[in-house]
Amino acid sequence: MAINQNHTAEELNGIKCAIVEKNVAKDRLAFLEKILIHNGLQVVAAPSPPPKTTAPSVQPGVSNEMAASDLPPAKETFTLGVTDLTFNPVNAIFGRLLKTIDGHTVTLSYWQQKENESRDEIPYYEA
Repeated sequence: MAINQNHTAEELNGIKCAIVEKNVAKDRLAFLEKILIHNGLQVVAAPSPPPKTTAPSVQPGVSNEMAASDLPPAKETFTLGVTDLTFNPVNAIFGRLLKTIDGHTVTLSYWQQKENESRDEIPYYEA
């Protein structure tokens, strides 16, 4: 059981893992896997269960022509974890523990894929 929401553990594919992110798309999964494997972590990914959908509500006297089969198919998403149960992605990013393939420190904006390159900035406490 997790102490808080930032440190969760689950069993993925029969392996106990610290959860990095849930419901990630394939392209994001590939991006995160590359970073985590480069940093020496063993990555485990498992398909996320499909989201629960509710049937359209039917009101008396009104015909509802939209059937459940008319709903768009859910996108395939994954749950990403690492076998190191002490790993916490928030602590790893803000503790500047993760490195990119080219050796720069992983920043929050790089992790969130808002920037294509990670710029090493001098932390506020070293300035």
